[in-house]
Amino acid sequence: MKKSSDTNSKVPNKTRPALTPEARENQLVSLSVDAAEKALINGTASSQVIVHFLRLGSTKTKLENEKLKNDIELLKAKTEALESMKSMESIYKEALEAMRDYSGAGNGGSVEDE
Repeated sequence: MKKSSDTNSKVPNKTRPALTPEARENQLVSLSVDAAEKALINGTASSQVIVHFLRLGSTKTKLENEKLKNDIELLKAKTEALESMKSMESIYKEALEAMRDYSGAGNGGSVEDE
């Protein structure tokens, strides 16, 4: 026997409980979006729901999201540059110590012998 779509819409989907708070939050967001979608389709959505989704689709919001993504990439690049600079500083320091030791002006034994 085939189930009707009305029966499916009245019975909530039983999903496995989330294992982490983040996963639970994602489940709740998904359920909320599904409920908002049904309300929009049925024409029963509140004005707040309609305005919320209108704002999500606006050009301004899309540009703001793109700017945030670019800012995140910029911060990642700056972080990598700082880490690289620290690494290079360490390499230069080791090279200078090795040259001092080689020339005989070093403090002796500061660089491990291989």
